[in-house]
Amino acid sequence: MSNIQTTNSAIDLLKSDQVQAKFQELLGNKSKGFVTSVMSAISTNPALRQADPQSVYMSAMMGAVLDLPINQNLGFAYIVPYGDKAQFQIGVRGLVQLAQRSGQFKTISSCPVYDGQLKSQDPLKGFEFDWSAKASDKVIGFVAYFSLINGFEKTLFMSIDEVSTHGKKYSKTFGNKYGVWQTDFNAMGEKTVLKRLLSKFAPLSIDMQKAIVVDQSVIKDVDTLDVQYIDNELTQVDKEKERILMFIEKAKTLDKLNELGSTIDMFNDNEVLDAYTSKLDKLKGGNQ
Repeated sequence: MSNIQTTNSAIDLLKSDQVQAKFQELLGNKSKGFVTSVMSAISTNPALRQADPQSVYMSAMMGAVLDLPINQNLGFAYIVPYGDKAQFQIGVRGLVQLAQRSGQFKTISSCPVYDGQLKSQDPLKGFEFDWSAKASDKVIGFVAYFSLINGFEKTLFMSIDEVSTHGKKYSKTFGNKYGVWQTDFNAMGEKTVLKRLLSKFAPLSIDMQKAIVVDQSVIKDVDTLDVQYIDNELTQVDKEKERILMFIEKAKTLDKLNELGSTIDMFNDNEVLDAYTSKLDKLKGGNQ
């Protein structure tokens, strides 16, 4: 399913006979409804209409390959604009659906954990919850659980801080007030903990392996799973910030730290400034 002849519009591309035939081959009688829902998603999202038509098509094709509807209201899979490209993203329901299809899961679920419900956590034995002990509406983290037909079961809990750290590290849109991390943090928290649980501990079907590879990527080729994670790529500014923070962390003397010179002021970043000030105070204290 390599590149096909492109047009100036993703909707025009999806309407072409060549593309319609490909979806028909994959989805049979469901193809018409699937393509209609994709075109609806494009029509209602101005940013997606401006995205590269080929990247939109490839994302839609990945949804068809995995047989996951592209529908904002269903929560199985999404086509998300990022810059001038479109990303394919899987929702919590999509992950659950793919797991269930493998025939190996007895139970699989995820949910937020509220203040008072987490009773204990042991790095070896796992977590203990009391779901009747909700003390407030404050969400303190997210938990995912599965049990297999063969009896194996596993639970993973991630605190709000752990989920936020993950989001900041792997999504450049984390701080975007219009991004899903800000508009529906709980949904992203559930997805994060469930995806991590499955990828680390669950038996993965071929489709599940594909899903984990292509999630949050721009898809170049569906057959070879040639993808690009543009959301995670560091800009030159990011790279310079990372370099400076690493330099500050490794500096063992004031002389070494002072090698940064005026770079701190020129970079003008609060995180860098805080790290520099903290290290400066620590090194000065050590010399007293």
